[in-house]
Amino acid sequence: MDSISTFTPTIVDVIIAVVVGYLVGSIPVANLVAKRQAAVDLRTVGDRNPGFWNARETLGRKAAIPVFVGDVAKGVVAAGVGVLIADDGVWGIAYVATGAAMIGHAYPVFANFKGGRSILTFVGGAAVFAPVSVAISVGVLIVVFAITRSFAWGSRAGMLALPFVHLAVDGPYRTAAMGALMTIVGIRFAIAALDDRRQA
Repeated sequence: MDSISTFTPTIVDVIIAVVVGYLVGSIPVANLVAKRQAAVDLRTVGDRNPGFWNARETLGRKAAIPVFVGDVAKGVVAAGVGVLIADDGVWGIAYVATGAAMIGHAYPVFANFKGGRSILTFVGGAAVFAPVSVAISVGVLIVVFAITRSFAWGSRAGMLALPFVHLAVDGPYRTAAMGALMTIVGIRFAIAALDDRRQA
């Protein structure tokens, strides 16, 4: 009976996390900013990705800052909700909420299901459920950036380091959950690459 009484609220928590995470993730921050700044739809210009990098290339660095902040905030809010509603000792709800926000970002109900690649939303969620790992990975990013003067290479190095740091800090089970979230990003990049081939 104890296992049933524990299992039932956990299922409810998962449902709440999925619904809230998806709806938060579906807020099309990049397109809202782009329409306000330059009356453009990022899904039709540049690399057609409604996210920070395309906003930066299309609108400029300063104008893209709200996109960066907003996309990270979606992950923070979703994971934060997961942490708040989870019972003591149940760590996976924040990962589920982050995954739902990432899917919402990629397939937003408020933007005809045409969204971005979910990297910054993932990073925002990870900052909540794995703050130490993210802090160390940001340190890696800064070091690589200082050496190469390339934020792109620093970002890649930080993302590559993150699961290994997470494994050392939080163990294999949480790292496996993070791996599932990173797989969503990989799938989005693969889909984008296929779309580019079709366009070509």
